[in-house]
Amino acid sequence: MAALGTSPSTLTDAADVIALLVLLSEFAMLRSSLSRSQVRLYGFQSLCVSVLAGFVAATQHIGELYGLMGLSFVLKVIVVPMVILRLVREVRVDVTASHRLGVATMVLLAIVLSVFGVFVVGRLPVHSHSLPILALGLAAAVILVAFLLVIVRNDVVSQAIGFFSLENGVSVASLVLAAGLPLIVEVAFLFDLLVAVVVFGLLMRVHQGRSRTLSTRALDRLRG
Repeated sequence: MAALGTSPSTLTDAADVIALLVLLSEFAMLRSSLSRSQVRLYGFQSLCVSVLAGFVAATQHIGELYGLMGLSFVLKVIVVPMVILRLVREVRVDVTASHRLGVATMVLLAIVLSVFGVFVVGRLPVHSHSLPILALGLAAAVILVAFLLVIVRNDVVSQAIGFFSLENGVSVASLVLAAGLPLIVEVAFLFDLLVAVVVFGLLMRVHQGRSRTLSTRALDRLRG
């Protein structure tokens, strides 16, 4: 792993702020009533992750992270939102996100999960003067809230965005915990995301073609 930068407190503060923005955007996705808004929020969240990668690259002198920042920006900030928004425009139905619980209940659950994630990470024996432990806890909170988004929403678009934003939480955790991972490992995460986009895109087309809706409520009746 590359040597740490000369100002670990600067890295910690910046990582904490960016991780907080990622978590707040996750809350906004959870509350959003329109699928298009969720897609745009995902683009903003991904931009925050790209900025974090660039900041870590500059402060810890890891040149490979600049490549990761560029790939992340192109794929997650530009390509994925464009693909999902195009699919939503082509479908032209159910652009309103549906959910199983009320907005207040979802937000309350998200807060509980966020506190739980930050608390659990804070109890882990991984403390270091150079490790942004709060940012790591916030990344865990993002992952938990992303799981909640996937569970409580009843439309394919929201569930896809929840899955994609879960990967953003994992990216934040990897950047603050093990920024010196080989570039090929980081790129593997982006490749998995690209595969997921293709799968969800096909799922949206097939599901809408058969049921004329993007809601997954009809699939609940298939359970034994």
